[in-house]
Amino acid sequence: MQQMQHDQDYKLKDTTPQLGERWTVGGGSILGNGEKYTSTYDLVEQIHYLYIRVVKAKDLPTNVITGSCDPYVEVKLGNYKGRTRHFEKKPNPEWNQVFAFSKERIQSSLLEVFVKDKEMIGRDDYLGKVVFDLNEVPTRVPPDSPLAPQWYRLEDRRGEGKVRGEIMLAVWMGTQADEAFPEAWHSDAAAVHGEGVFNVRSKVYVSPKLWYLRVNVIEAQDLQPNEKGRSPEAFVKVQLGNQVLKTKICSTRVSTPFWNEDLVFVAAEPFEEQLLLTVEDRVTPTRDDVLGKIVLPLTLFEKRMDHRPVHSRWFNLEKFGFGVLEADKRKELKFSSRVHLRVCLEGAYHVLDESTMYISDQRPTARQLWKQPVGILEVGILSAKGLLPMKSREGKGTTDSYCVAKYGQKWVRTRTILDSFSPKWNEQYTWEVYDPCTVITLGVFDNCHLGSTEKAPSVGTVARDSRIGKVRIRLSTLEADRIYTHSYPLLVLHPSGVKKMGELQLAVRFTCLSIAHMIYIYGHPLLPKMHYLHPFTVSQLDMLRHQAMNIVAARLGRAEPPLRKEVVEYMLDVDSHMWSMRRSKANFFRIVSLFSGFISIVKWFTDICHWRNPITTVLVHVLFLILVWYPELILPTVFLYMFMIGLWNYRFRPRHPPHMDTRLSWAEAVSADELDEEFDTFPTSKPQDIVRIRYDRLRSIAGRIQTVVGDIATQGERFQSLLSWRDPRATSLFILFCLIAAVVLYVTPFRVVALVGGLYTLRHPSLLFSLDYANQSVVFYTIKTCIVPAAWASGVLG
Repeated sequence: MQQMQHDQDYKLKDTTPQLGERWTVGGGSILGNGEKYTSTYDLVEQIHYLYIRVVKAKDLPTNVITGSCDPYVEVKLGNYKGRTRHFEKKPNPEWNQVFAFSKERIQSSLLEVFVKDKEMIGRDDYLGKVVFDLNEVPTRVPPDSPLAPQWYRLEDRRGEGKVRGEIMLAVWMGTQADEAFPEAWHSDAAAVHGEGVFNVRSKVYVSPKLWYLRVNVIEAQDLQPNEKGRSPEAFVKVQLGNQVLKTKICSTRVSTPFWNEDLVFVAAEPFEEQLLLTVEDRVTPTRDDVLGKIVLPLTLFEKRMDHRPVHSRWFNLEKFGFGVLEADKRKELKFSSRVHLRVCLEGAYHVLDESTMYISDQRPTARQLWKQPVGILEVGILSAKGLLPMKSREGKGTTDSYCVAKYGQKWVRTRTILDSFSPKWNEQYTWEVYDPCTVITLGVFDNCHLGSTEKAPSVGTVARDSRIGKVRIRLSTLEADRIYTHSYPLLVLHPSGVKKMGELQLAVRFTCLSIAHMIYIYGHPLLPKMHYLHPFTVSQLDMLRHQAMNIVAARLGRAEPPLRKEVVEYMLDVDSHMWSMRRSKANFFRIVSLFSGFISIVKWFTDICHWRNPITTVLVHVLFLILVWYPELILPTVFLYMFMIGLWNYRFRPRHPPHMDTRLSWAEAVSADELDEEFDTFPTSKPQDIVRIRYDRLRSIAGRIQTVVGDIATQGERFQSLLSWRDPRATSLFILFCLIAAVVLYVTPFRVVALVGGLYTLRHPSLLFSLDYANQSVVFYTIKTCIVPAAWASGVLG
């Protein structure tokens, strides 16, 4: 019963949110109903906000005692208060700041805007105020132009007369579609102050443009080792930022070493780092002498758009440093050593910063190689519910959640909803789609950077945004022009097992722009052709992907507000390459399931041969005779059969996008020790006895794999030895059989051979006799006698 409950909790749920509600336009009152409506921003629920834009003030009075004015503005609506920053000694300040109050939380029919003079000691001085009746505030919905701000005279405390000073304001009723929404101060984040205000706003980020930098180190000339009379053991070390690669040591100890090795790095625009190249001499295993250095800016190199090689160049090396040579040493330098390089920025590759399993972009780096988009992806991030408390504040559990979505180079981050286990964001975002076989990733996090509202971390630790859960949607599973509204369970694997952290409610729509272009995309490989013409090795791809993730995380972490490193790493699956017994089991059974179809066909054919269903067997006989007599129908029949299978399966097609299957991923069946191993650090931090147990377990698994691989190799060697004359008698019999078979097949029409062989295989069980056993015995005897395994000769077997 509990298992059934878990299965229901872990499944996708259909939802019916009120999407595409009519958005008021015109001059209707904000507390009543508008008269005109329009349909925009249709993948989220409509939320009304009261916006107040505080632009500037002028002619404010100065303090009688200090003779100066340090003004700021306080916006008050019921129990909610928002305030601008203050300016020192500035009677004509400019703020240009927007405040947003949710209509659901409006507790008053009056909006009060106060202008005050900040005092160092005592209460702040009152300068004046402006009062608005909410029933008179106009309504605005984009694409209407922004409401023009107006000057208002300040009133005294009682509102009975005017005082000195004016303030420029704009007040209107809008929705989350308003341009002012992302930058506005929100009433539901009133407890956040200081730098925390910037960390709760919604924001759109763009990943840096990444390039592969290929450095082909060809050769060097006139190297002079520091020890005279010694031939150098030269190698080249190349560094770009934190990336360091080395060539092999030249096999010949000469002053003109030759390498011709490719070193590949990841670079990001704008190019801030420079390429540092040093030629070094391996004097001892622990000592390398620098023979020459050179620093090259990346803007110096050509951007390659195809597979054609770029021109190579010679670069002079600076022996004693980077041009900082003493006068006498300059005279000693009779000539310069130099290095021969071929360097280019690869524009025809796609720089992988995420797993190819969940890739969201496959376009090459060079923009001129991009194709037109095939569709538009629209995602409405509606809400979450049932979130678990992620931290403690004032003695109670709380969660300050925000959502991050990543597709292609565009990242979006919703605003942070404070102290809520059921936050409502209702924010809509759009992406261009260049390939439907891609994945959008959405993650929910707990914000731990809210300024004074957060408890300071202990000494030596840094506050990190906690991960709540992640959702992935593959665009190829979405029907065009259909709105999918589902609640996705946020499932996270913890050291204690799989755990549901809540649910994320989304509205997703994929719109196809061109059917012809879509068909063209499906007919081409996933990655640009350079990945197949000049592929990287697996180890290179892993290293380059790791470097690309670090660069993306560092660049996005420098934005304002920053998209923090822990968030980027979680969205990009930084630890997906780590060993996991659970993943290994899941992948093994995935492979088994791929062969299940072939196994089913073999079982079906066996049943046909044994006449389990006589009617089906007779029909197969008829089909076989037709195909033998008309062999040109074989391929059309196969494709027609697959067409009929696909047409039949259309009735059972999935009605919603796929989601994480805890059984398929073995998240439920994994043992506690395997989970503990999966969450272990690298290198390990476990005691030695636990590491020894896990090592022995890996040895046992590797032993089974070794046995299977050895059996496959042995079977291959057996068949190979049929023609190798290791067993002269077996080889003689086999080549004699081949000669007879060749003569018989040459003089006998193929249709006759196929007919006889097929009818013999499909014969009725009553016609079976002991000849079958005799035939099998001859075959196995032939194979058995010809296995003088090559492994014996090579000394593999013990």
